Amino acid sequence: MRHRKQDKKFGRSKSHRDALMASLVCNLIEKKRIKTTLPKAKEARKLAEQMVTLARGGTLTARRAAIAGLRQEKKVVELFNKVVPELAGRASGFTRILRVGPRVSDGAEMAILEWVSLQPVQPVAAEAKETTGKK
Repeated sequence: MRHRKQDKKFGRSKSHRDALMASLVCNLIEKKRIKTTLPKAKEARKLAEQMVTLARGGTLTARRAAIAGLRQEKKVVELFNKVVPELAGRASGFTRILRVGPRVSDGAEMAILEWVSLQPVQPVAAEAKETTGKK
């Protein structure tokens, strides 16, 4: 039984899910804004919030725990040195999810996951810009 189990499985094994979430959060750290499906964005937000909270401590133990969770040392350095100082005035709620609408190919609900220190994008304008840029 799955009583009180909150994590989504996404049809993947535990190791595959962990790698997926670590990859999404590393891309969020690098690019500041990522576009993914809504359920994946909600799960990635949990890990991103945990990593920022961990990084706010700034200790060597926190850094090692973040490396163990994200698996990319360069992204952890960027998290500690760039992302956390931008979010220093906040107690929590470091990310935001903006719904974009359904994906054309399969109708999956898409979302943009970004740090709150960025100015929010208009989801409709972002979709229009992507479609007009293609030739």
